[in-house]
Formats: sequence, C-alpha cells, structure tokens
Amino acid sequence: MSNTGATHHAADVKTLHDMGYAQELSRRMGHFSNFAISFSIICILSGGINSLGQGTSGAGGAALGIGWIVGGLAALMFALGMAQLSSAFPTAGGLYHWSSILGGRFWGWLTAWLNLIGLITVLAAINVGTFNFFVGSFGSFFGIELGYWSQLIFLIVMTGIQAIINHLGIQVTTKLTDLSGYLILGGAVLLTVALLAYAPSHDFSRLWTFTNYSGAAGGNVWPQTSSIVLIFFLGLLLPIYTLTGYDASAHTSEETVGAAKKVPTAIIHSVVWAALFAWLFSSAFVLAIPDMEEAAKQGWNVFFYVMDSTIPAKLKYFLYAIILLAQFICGLATVTSASRMTFAFARDDGLPGSKYLRTVNRKHRTPVHAIWTSAALAVGFTAFAGAYSVAVSVTSIALYLSYTMPIAAGLFAYGNSWTKMGPWDMGPAFRVIAVFCIGIAAVVFYVGVQPPNDLALKVVGVIGLLTAIAWFGIENRRFKGPPIGDRIAARAAEIAAAEAAVGKA
Repeated sequence: MSNTGATHHAADVKTLHDMGYAQELSRRMGHFSNFAISFSIICILSGGINSLGQGTSGAGGAALGIGWIVGGLAALMFALGMAQLSSAFPTAGGLYHWSSILGGRFWGWLTAWLNLIGLITVLAAINVGTFNFFVGSFGSFFGIELGYWSQLIFLIVMTGIQAIINHLGIQVTTKLTDLSGYLILGGAVLLTVALLAYAPSHDFSRLWTFTNYSGAAGGNVWPQTSSIVLIFFLGLLLPIYTLTGYDASAHTSEETVGAAKKVPTAIIHSVVWAALFAWLFSSAFVLAIPDMEEAAKQGWNVFFYVMDSTIPAKLKYFLYAIILLAQFICGLATVTSASRMTFAFARDDGLPGSKYLRTVNRKHRTPVHAIWTSAALAVGFTAFAGAYSVAVSVTSIALYLSYTMPIAAGLFAYGNSWTKMGPWDMGPAFRVIAVFCIGIAAVVFYVGVQPPNDLALKVVGVIGLLTAIAWFGIENRRFKGPPIGDRIAARAAEIAAAEAAVGKA
C-alpha cells in the first residue's frame, strides 16, 4: 500500500472507530472497485434485458426511448441523496446506520428490515432472470426447459457458487466485479452496435411513439386498460427495477480506502453510466424490432424474438455468453451487498441470531454466516414466490422505500441534529432532492402493486404484518440501535479485541 493509501486507510479506520465499530473486514477496495460492485448489481444486461417485456408490451417504443430517461433521472435523485449520506456516515449497512442516527432507532430498524428484504428479493429476481435467460439462450443445448424444479435446482447451484466465491474473500469478489464493470460496458456497446447494424430499418420516431399494448395486444403482460399514462408508468418498472443496487457501494464502505470521498462518487457514477448505456442499447433494440405489433405480443420473450430475427447466429451466441456471465456476476455482487447489510445489522443486535450472523472469518475476513444466510433466504423466496414479475415488484417497493427512509430522515435532521457533513456535500440542495425522492417512492409503491402484480401487495402485506410483530413483540424492548455518545467510548475494549481476533489490516 502506498503512503497516500496508508494515510487514507488510517483515516478510514479512525472514522470507523469514532462511530463505535472495529475494522474487522478487509479494507482493500479502490474507487473503481467500489463503483464496479454497484455497477455489477445494477447490471443493465440483467434487469435491462430480462424486463424488456414490461416496456414493449406496455406503451411500446416510448416505454424504452422515454422511459429510460425518466427512470434514470428518478434513480439519480436517490443516488444524490445517498451520496450525501454515505459521505457523512461511511459504514457497512449504510442505510440502516444513516436512518438510525438521523431518525431514531425504530426508523433505522425499519430501514434495515426493508433493505434486507429488498436485497434478498432482488438476489432472487436476478437469479430467476438469469435462469430464464439461460433457458432462452442455451437451454436447448442442455435439454433444460422452464419449470419449477429445474428453476429451483439451477438457483440452488448458482447461488451456492456465488456464496462460495464471496466466502473466499473480498479480493476474489472485487476481481470478478471489476471484470464485470468492463464486461457490462463492452457488452452494452457491442449489443448496441450489432442491433443498429442489423436493424431492418431505423425509424427513430418509435422512440417517442406511445402505443397502448395492454391486454392481448401485448401478450397479456399488463391487463387491458384505456389509460396510456398508467401503462407507461407500469412500464417504468423496467428502468426502476434495473436501476437498483447502487447502495452496494455504501454497504462496502468499510472495505473501501478513502470511503468518505470515493463512495459518494461511485454511487452517482454507477447510476449515470448504467442509465446512459441502458438507454443506448434499449433504443437500438427498439429500432431493430422487425414488427412492433408482433414484438408486443411476445411479452417476456421479446428479446429473443428480436435477436433471432436480426442478429447472425455466431454473433448472437457470443453476445448471449457475455450477457449470461454478466448476469451471474450481478448475482454474485448482490450476495456481497446483502451479506454486508446483514452483518452490519447483526453487529448492533438487530436480527435473531445476531451473534452468529456478525461472525467474521479470520482467514478470509468475510462475514461468512451472513453470506450463506442471505443466499439461502434468496433461494427460499424463489421457492415460495418464484414468478419473476412478483420478485421484481417486491424488490422495487422494498428497496426504494429503504432508500427513501434515511433520505427523508435527513430532510428533517439537516441543519438541526445533523450539522456535520462529509467531504462530499451538495449543501441545502439536499433538501430539494429529498422531497423528490419521497414523491418518487410513493409512485413506485403504487405502480408496484398494480395488476398483474397484485400478489406483490399481498407479499408486502405479509411483510408488514411480520414487521409489526417483530418490532412490537421483540425488538422494541431489545434493540438499542447503533452506538452513540457514551456507548461509543464504552466499546473501545471490544473494538480492540475484535481487530486483534481477525488480525488488523
């Protein structure tokens, strides 16, 4: 490590100590690696492809040409708000910590609960989407078809491999997510060029033309409605769901050198670049569609319909291989994010079995029990609600609510109880961003529970019931929240012991 890196490392550890935590995880990530882990989870080659049917079978070309611009700007609002908070409080499980400090222990506990649910369900949705993509691209070569048991076995194996790689240390994971960053950018460019080169025509008016494909005209992806506004907003689940996971940069703050400066910009860059490249290849996709009416009828299969109709076989399968690898690493990075949130929450006794879940492996410096628990819960969720569309809706609702809560707490705390900002500071403009985020979250919730995803409302209802039981029955009396005030000083001996146990890095 260079002298500059060592200086940043020492400052990072001191900041962590000042917040009452030990440097147990291995702090080795640089700026690109921190960016790449969020970029890998956003993975425009995963949700951006697997969810295309939500747009093309809704409002048609405009759902992608305009939808990605609207969805990208919405996600950018959250990224800016999150950047402000991550700079001030650079800890693992950042959202939970921010909410607790700015909004109180219940607000923090609820944020952590929702964020964990969102991370577990997004891991499930990503890996279900990867299975669907694998079957559509290479399934015929291996004799694998869509089905409950084939999906479950595939997910157990794939999620298990993702957990093993995470278990072996952040170095292995970051090498793969660094690769994924280049893979996604290169794959998106290659896909865009191929689609434009082999497009039967270039009718750019498709990108802003609204057509109502609800009901049978769109393969029944969305129920019949006469409202083009509603069907456009339903199609926004494509960019909104895809542009999630950038909280991973915050969750890996304790593994990033110079976190207070690097994490905020990594969050923003991951959203900006993902939205830009997703808009480019989505626009090229719309231009390459041979027949818009026929494409709408394809529903969730629309990507393969266009690829089979336009791209030569050898190039097509090469692109499929790139996309499949990127989707696998997307799930891998999500295991990293979910496990760090689990670890951070358990570190403050916020979960049942917290003593078990906060354990850090001495050799690999990873929260191994949190890793395997997150992976198992994701597989369990798919066994219960394996439908991709339901997982997408639950994920979008839970994650965007958890993103909104610390930002909303910051809105009221800014300039009052929260006066010390980090080195990345947008000033009073944060309040304006926070108001936008609250409004966007309300829209996401409304859209996410519309038919045919009304099952998502039932799932959210069950989650709400379990949340109330957990808080009022157990956690209200037991959970103290993150250390503040005298509790930080009281942890000095505990911090020293924890760092000695893993070997200070």
